[in-house]
Amino acid sequence: MQEYKPFKEGKVREVYDIGDNLVITATDRISAFDHILKNKITDKGAILTRMSEFWFDFTKDVLPNHMVSVDVKDMPEFFQQERFDGNSMLCKKLEMLPIECIVRGYITGSGWASYQENGTVCGITLPEGLVESDKLPEPIYTPSTKAELGDHDENISFEQSVEVLEKIYPERGREYAEKLRDYTIALYKKCAEYALSKGIIIADTKFEFGLDENGNVVLGDEMLTPDSSRFWPLEGYEPGKGQPSYDKQFVRDWLKANPDSDYLLPDDVIEKTIDKYKEAFELLTGKPF
Repeated sequence: MQEYKPFKEGKVREVYDIGDNLVITATDRISAFDHILKNKITDKGAILTRMSEFWFDFTKDVLPNHMVSVDVKDMPEFFQQERFDGNSMLCKKLEMLPIECIVRGYITGSGWASYQENGTVCGITLPEGLVESDKLPEPIYTPSTKAELGDHDENISFEQSVEVLEKIYPERGREYAEKLRDYTIALYKKCAEYALSKGIIIADTKFEFGLDENGNVVLGDEMLTPDSSRFWPLEGYEPGKGQPSYDKQFVRDWLKANPDSDYLLPDDVIEKTIDKYKEAFELLTGKPF
């Protein structure tokens, strides 16, 4: 049996090259503040993979995506073992574009901090009088550059995203930048409206896109998971303060309150985090995990 080694390893995922396609495995690792934590979150990788599968399927009418299969039987024999089963996705190879496509429908996090300072988020002027967690009149697109592991992504303007892409794809930079922006907003609107009907607010999220062999824009990476998005419960939503969330917020809050933790979490924080991930999955997909 041929063994495979990941050629790319992120904070949470491992990517294997199997020739014509890739296998992307979501591990049970968890990261916060650009650090991989010492604990594993049981079933997290499988939840992330199944959630991406759900959303890729849900949005394939908006644009194509890179998912081929989540069944390990469709992958080389090496992947037909327990540690890959349920948390791995067979994907088409894409030439990934170096822009993180962030969309914000509500004002929170670093966006809220920036707005308090000067009334803008990533250089976009917003209406006066917004309070924390307010819904924005329209979702805003705030791209960033993709940093190497351990570095921080850097927020850029739409025009800067044109320049970044123009350097790589002369005379096509603006076309690609506009497609990324328009797809990002369209995907967010469709999915946020659906999620709201299931009792979940998608406050913000990020997408990544690549090009197929014909130069078409294709959705890649992961999609609308608690790792790449802020999910809030609709029940009890109240602008004017921070909201409870279905993502890594428990982890972030605990780490902030315990700066000497050396990135080791207590069991109760891990259990709460697992429960939140599962609850979000079940609400959104309507299926038990």
